[in-house]
Amino acid sequence: TERQAPMPTFRWEEIQKHNLRTDRWLVIDRKVYNVTKWSQRHPGGHRVIGHYSGEDATDAFRAFHLDLDFVGKFLKPLLIGELAPEEPSLDRGKSSQITEDFRALKKTAEDMNLFKTNHLFFFLLLSHIIVMESLAWFILSYFGTGWIPTLITAFVLATSQAQAGWLQHDYGHLSVYKKSIWNHVVHKFVIGHLKGASANWWNHRHFQHHAKPNIFHKDPDIKSLHVFVLGEWQPLEYGKKKLKYLPYNHQHEYFFLIGPPLLIPMYFQYQIIMTMISRRDWVDLAWAISYYMRFFYTYIPFYGILGALVFLNFIRFLESHWFVWVTQMNHLVMEIDLDHYRDWFSSQLAATCNVEQSFFNDWFSGHLNFQIEHHLFPTMPRHNLHKIAPLVKSLCAKHGIEYQEKPLLRALIDIVSSLKKSGELWLDAYLHK
Repeated sequence: TERQAPMPTFRWEEIQKHNLRTDRWLVIDRKVYNVTKWSQRHPGGHRVIGHYSGEDATDAFRAFHLDLDFVGKFLKPLLIGELAPEEPSLDRGKSSQITEDFRALKKTAEDMNLFKTNHLFFFLLLSHIIVMESLAWFILSYFGTGWIPTLITAFVLATSQAQAGWLQHDYGHLSVYKKSIWNHVVHKFVIGHLKGASANWWNHRHFQHHAKPNIFHKDPDIKSLHVFVLGEWQPLEYGKKKLKYLPYNHQHEYFFLIGPPLLIPMYFQYQIIMTMISRRDWVDLAWAISYYMRFFYTYIPFYGILGALVFLNFIRFLESHWFVWVTQMNHLVMEIDLDHYRDWFSSQLAATCNVEQSFFNDWFSGHLNFQIEHHLFPTMPRHNLHKIAPLVKSLCAKHGIEYQEKPLLRALIDIVSSLKKSGELWLDAYLHK
């Protein structure tokens, strides 16, 4: 029999050179893959896979995919070699001990069945959203369209929209069903028909955030379009370069005017619609249109066309406050910097913090008060995150990594404090450096 040709071997020095948009290599379980062409067809978008170019992507690969055998079939044609025997499994001095302990922790979570879904939990979540949608119509039908019924209805629908936002997040992370396809189908229904948004837009944006949280040029959630300066590195850079698009030393004040009120009704709404049209994502567009048809069919009889349009944007104005405060309390107050190429466990702990558990906090935040555990295990059903939290704390203590957990009110106040601190850093650099 003919002998199989030996597989080429590569050193990290060579692999790290292939980190361009037109030349992308990455490593999974010591195997080297050329994903340059595949990245354009990657279901999660080309950016998220590109963020690991020239790096070991093993833990990120395992974190995002349910069926490793299935997705492994797509990797086989991309295989070009393996790490040289003398090369470490991790690049850039990432901690092999932390990585080994984290993988053991994940195996423990699997043995504890923490990736197993309680379907009644998600059924009740969906049911209470539908109940709120029905209640909103009933209030107007029974009490009329005066100011008080209108305000109550708007708050009910904003609550429904916020909870639908947390629910679509579960399906988008493939954390409900064993088969990815069913998660994708229900995800499109929840984010499309219940919220009027795009599943693909969300996937491409949100998985980048999970892959490289709080990393400039990689996490779209901290791309503030010169409106805010975040963390410590960016305000110092802007200050030294004398960049002043806005008076950043007052950003903790104007945040209340252009942050929570405008993100969803203005920026997200425009971005979602334009993305679906520019990418010709007709399936997501059809789901979104079904939401608008249902909404206007329901509320035009009460308010007329213009009134229903104003009503819709008022609901999104309310929801936007809820969304911004909850999503930023876990990240904005943490380290925001350029990529330091940490191991998976350390990178997630540097960028995330938790809020104390309570029934209200769990419901109010869609269990994103367990942001640390969610980032470490994004496919774990949210009702199990509190069960793995003590083990994550223990692993942090073992390696001297800070595990931040705080009361809800403290977490919300810290958002403003963080913006103020970054603004002061910018002003100092702007005036004196």
